[in-house]
Amino acid sequence: MHRRRLIALLGGGIALPSVAAEQQKAMPVIGFLDAASPAQAAPSVATFRQGLSETGYIEGQNLAIEYCWAEGHYDRLPTLAADLVARKVDLIAASAPPAAVAAKRATSTIPIVFFIGGDPVELGLVDSLARPGGNVTGFTFLTAELIPKLLDLLTETVPQARVIALLVNPNNPNAGRYTAGAQEAARVKGVHLDILKAGTESEIDAAFASLGQLHAGGLIVAADPFFGDRRDQIASLASREAVPAIYNLREFAAAGGLISYGASPEAVSRQLGIYAGRILKGNKPADLPVQQPTTFELVVNLKTARALGLTVPPSILARADEVIE
Repeated sequence: MHRRRLIALLGGGIALPSVAAEQQKAMPVIGFLDAASPAQAAPSVATFRQGLSETGYIEGQNLAIEYCWAEGHYDRLPTLAADLVARKVDLIAASAPPAAVAAKRATSTIPIVFFIGGDPVELGLVDSLARPGGNVTGFTFLTAELIPKLLDLLTETVPQARVIALLVNPNNPNAGRYTAGAQEAARVKGVHLDILKAGTESEIDAAFASLGQLHAGGLIVAADPFFGDRRDQIASLASREAVPAIYNLREFAAAGGLISYGASPEAVSRQLGIYAGRILKGNKPADLPVQQPTTFELVVNLKTARALGLTVPPSILARADEVIE
């Protein structure tokens, strides 16, 4: 631009883009799509931000995050995912299988990182763990694969139990795998398994009310964001029905549940933040393998055990990462 024309433009009051405006325009935006509620996801969101910071991205400084919460209402996820795509976010971080599936169906171009329970290949999210292909990669918790381990721990803690119940959310894409894994594990153990389904709060109440009629000596609560949001309700009902129960998240044991066993969501979400940062810097999701947890935490609530009249075997206590007194 010639010097005289520049002076004329400035004199006429035409503003040129400021440096700050250009920086703001260039700030990447992540859409955070979660099947749960802000309260349940808060610890994982904090470590997700930590992972991002390790790659140089700080929310509010050189990165923006748009949060979308389904709060256990999985039918909202397709609309939320479509909205993020319409906003042209630079990346979508999806928590839980229903959120990841909704994001995958909403876009084939915007990069997606997930942290979910279940098999991402079976869910149609990636081609393989080593070579995801397409625009999606992330981390899996192996929640379905851990169902037999949960049954082992529960029957070791309550060896007299001959009937075990499994609580699943039928709206979860992994419900079938949870059920199949539990049925096979129960057959091997020689215990009877009853499947209870709950996708609403009233159905949770009804499921627990049926435990007495089933003569259930123990309960496995399958991994699900809807259940996680209602962990206080579930732990309270398990206490009311005096049924020993095992869960996948430490938060259940902290809320009064008997035992929990599973990977730490906070540790995984930190790694997810690192993946997100790497993708924003230019890495392609197809080149980042899907990762699985290598460590799991066993938490035992001895206060709950005493209330149930149970003596937790030394073999369980010796392996526990945390014992809540």
